[in-house]
Amino acid sequence: MLRTSLFPKHVECGGRMVPFAGYEMPVQYVGIMAEAKAVREGAGMFDVSHMARLTFRGQGVQTYLERLTTNNIAGLQPDTGHYSLLPNDTGGTVDDIIVYKITDDEYRMVVNAANHEKDWEWLNAHNDEGLTITDHTDETAMIAVQGPKAVEILAGMFPCSAEALHSAPAFGVVRLAFSGGECFAARSGYTGEDGYELILDADKAGELWDALTANGVTPCGLGSRDTLRVEAGLPLYGHELTDDLSPIAAGLGWVIDKSRSFIGSQIIEAARTNGTPRRVLGVRLESKRLITPGMKVFVGDREVGEVSSGVVSPLLECGIAFAFIDRDIKMDTPATIEVRGKHEPATIVNKRFFVRKKAA
Repeated sequence: MLRTSLFPKHVECGGRMVPFAGYEMPVQYVGIMAEAKAVREGAGMFDVSHMARLTFRGQGVQTYLERLTTNNIAGLQPDTGHYSLLPNDTGGTVDDIIVYKITDDEYRMVVNAANHEKDWEWLNAHNDEGLTITDHTDETAMIAVQGPKAVEILAGMFPCSAEALHSAPAFGVVRLAFSGGECFAARSGYTGEDGYELILDADKAGELWDALTANGVTPCGLGSRDTLRVEAGLPLYGHELTDDLSPIAAGLGWVIDKSRSFIGSQIIEAARTNGTPRRVLGVRLESKRLITPGMKVFVGDREVGEVSSGVVSPLLECGIAFAFIDRDIKMDTPATIEVRGKHEPATIVNKRFFVRKKAA
């Protein structure tokens, strides 16, 4: 079992450690509900060092990424990024990723921990441009600082970069000076809240973790991160995205560039044009029952879908889920979910249960 460089901090903070994607990671500290509320009301932090961090260098890097990823690579400016997908030949998804442009000849990519080896093989197998692809996962750490007070706290900790931290766009990059080195700060996250994901040398991560704790940022585990991402309508690979499912069904047409060809683009465009048999919608229970993947969704006596992710939402105080629902079923349709032989009343809704209010 692998451990991130922050493992001693998790133990010190009382983290309950569990296996996750080959790593021993904290699922919670004081409790999933409390940690989710800390992020929604203030600022929380997550060790996401298990996610893989790669660098691509070479003169053909833009051409390479245009062929392998779905979003508009040509539209990126230096020190900006975007959410994207690695599509496969059959119109499914190898992984969902974040891509950052550093210079015309250098890009960075963050990929899912569970797909690290698979992605590495896929990216290298399609390296016709002869790029240098480097894996920095073991030598770096990654901490996500999320919540309505996250940027304010970081600006206070890094006063020389305060203006840049406040003004950076979504997925914009700010370089922070920390402990004699550089911290790569990207305005992104997986909670629906504002905040930054901080990448720095692994041996300095504990010092940053302590500094964030001292400034009022709450340590949070993977359990609350999953709760927050479902509230925010964000997909998880292996649940809403797989090698065999169209990203159109997951509602990710917005990250798929229509203006160029890439691996699997014709099949994906056909799915966009013709629709998919089922697509991901939200389901909101009337009770606080936990909904788990595989549970069936019914409208009347008809089975219309299957749950792909489910949590109990501290924000809404009820069970919520994503489910693949038959394409003819509309939002606001009364439904039930079969939970241990009992049909729990629910409503089919938009999958974005939480939408952050923009600052005035």
